[in-house]
Order: sequence, then C-alpha cells, then structure tokens
Amino acid sequence: MRVGVIGASGYVGGEVLRLLVNHPDVEITAVTSRKHAGQYLHRIQPSLKGFTDLTFSELDYDKLSDKCDLIITAVPHGNATEIVKAFYDRGIRIIDLSADYRLHNPDDYTKWYGWDHPHPDYLEKSVFGVPELHRNKIKNAQLVSCPGCMAVTSTLALAPLISNDIIDTKYIVVDSKIGSSGAGAGAGTAHAMRAGVIRPYKPSKHRHTGEIEQELSALAGSSIRVSMSPHAVDVVRGILCTNHTFLKKDVTSKELWRIYREAYSKEKFVRLIRDQQGLYKFPDPKFLVGSNFCDIGFDIDPDNNRLIAISASDNLMKGAAGSAVQNLNVMHGLDEMVGLRYTPLTPV
Repeated sequence: MRVGVIGASGYVGGEVLRLLVNHPDVEITAVTSRKHAGQYLHRIQPSLKGFTDLTFSELDYDKLSDKCDLIITAVPHGNATEIVKAFYDRGIRIIDLSADYRLHNPDDYTKWYGWDHPHPDYLEKSVFGVPELHRNKIKNAQLVSCPGCMAVTSTLALAPLISNDIIDTKYIVVDSKIGSSGAGAGAGTAHAMRAGVIRPYKPSKHRHTGEIEQELSALAGSSIRVSMSPHAVDVVRGILCTNHTFLKKDVTSKELWRIYREAYSKEKFVRLIRDQQGLYKFPDPKFLVGSNFCDIGFDIDPDNNRLIAISASDNLMKGAAGSAVQNLNVMHGLDEMVGLRYTPLTPV
C-alpha cells in the first residue's frame, strides 16, 4: 500500500517513519513538512539515513491523494481538523495521531481543549483506534483516530474491570508518569529542564481524561468520571499508569487473573505481568522501550478494598506510532504484528 505521512519532523512522525521503512507491505510515497520542505528526511530524522532517500514536500491535497492509499497525520492538536476533512472528502483512508477526532461528543472539545470543533459531523465518522476494543470497526473505517498515550495505557488496564462490573465507577484515580518525549520535540524537553525532574504538570483536567471517560463509559453503559494526575519524570520514553480503584465485592487474585486472561489472552500486544518474586513483579516501562506492548499487572489492598491496576507502555510506540501501524494492519487485513515484531530494547 502507498502511505503518506503528514508532519513527520517530530518525535511521533519520526517513529512512524522508522516503523514504515521496515514494513514489508508499505511504500512511503510522500512525507510532508512545511518547515523542512525540500530537505532529505535523514537531515531531520538522522536515524533514517541509509533507509530512504525521500525528501520532505509541501502539503498538496490533490497530489498526495493521487500518490497515497492511506495518510497518517502526525501534526499538533488542532492542526489536523482541516487536513483530515480534506483527505476524507477525497476518499482517502486516514490514521490521525492528533486529538482532533478522538472524542465523539463535540462538547468535549470545548470542555477539554477550549475550542469548538469546526467539523462536529465528522466526529461520528471516526473510530477510536484501540484494536483491543474496536477491532471490527477499525477494519472497515475510513478514519481512525489513535488514542492519547496515557489514555490507551490506562484504558487497557481498566476496561476488563469495567466490563466485569467489579469496581466502584465513582472512584477511579489514575496516577501517570511519563517520559520527556511525551512533551514533543520542543524547548521544554531541554536536558536542563528535564534532568532529575519529577514534576506534576497537570494534576487535574488533563485532556486524556476525556478519552478514558469516553471509553469506560461506553463499556459501562453509563457515565463514568475519572480523576487523573500525570507527572513528568526523568526518562525519555515510557509511561507508567497506577490506576487506583475500589472493589464492589471481594475478589481473589485468581479471579482477577481469569478476568484479564479472558480479555487479553488472544491479544498480541498486551502482556500480563504476574511474577511473584524478584524486582520485576509489576509492569515497568523500562522494559518496553521500542516495542508496541502494553504490560498490565495488579495488586490488591484488602484493608481498604482497593484494587491497583498497573499498566506500562512506550509512549511513542503503543502510545502513538505503534498504534498507528497496528491500526494500519487491521485496516488492510494484515497480521497485526507485521512491521511491529520488535522486542523491547534493553538496557536503555
């Protein structure tokens, strides 16, 4: 298939290209950047040197529609609304990595992003790009919107608990830790600003909360509210979500493992962590770098009737580019592992 990448000069766009140059069923036919048009990709994404001689081009809807069967957008939030609509109207399939079409309710954009969505009628055309939850819809979708990195990591841990109605949906607290690459390729990622830091940067009202609430509410069949507090930490890649919930009834560890196995035993990119000894009893993003896996584990606090669901991922992979390629595979009837069969890098 012929694939074009819009906005490929940042971390996410570069990661998309890293995966696509090794994908056996993909030909990259266009890569755009307003700032770097005319330059070789490897000048901006040096890891691609020797893998492609492509140059960045300007965004031209008609030319790209002739050259591409599918477009992946990796532009900042708010910048994809017109791009996605333009390609959608031309009949091109799209995988969008921005937040611009993730939320189905137009009012949620006012609430979480502070602006009115210019094309609210297109929101219902978009499928939320989590194959583990929406695989059948993704197969035939023209527009797939990849989830936020913390949203997918938390949602995968919480979804089976909601589906099995074992937790109190009034009290869900998500504590997230995320590496510097989650902030994008801007000045805020400077070493002096990030080294040694453990910084709460949005203790309440983080935008990914809306995505988690949307997905969990759909599973529950009723409105669910989530409290979420993310922290920036001194790693480059990785997310750790500690999801605090409270049980409706007594549940054993054995019963919880059964619930998670029933949900994910056939999923190629969800791994259940249940080691009983050693240092690595729970998910750790350090051992997920460069891979598309989401690791999930849990612990039970019987004194407080609390169930702690713990999940980890690489924010640039399962949290972004890896999800995009996984969705691409689903949309084209390919094995979901194609182009993503990477073991995590270690040590890092």
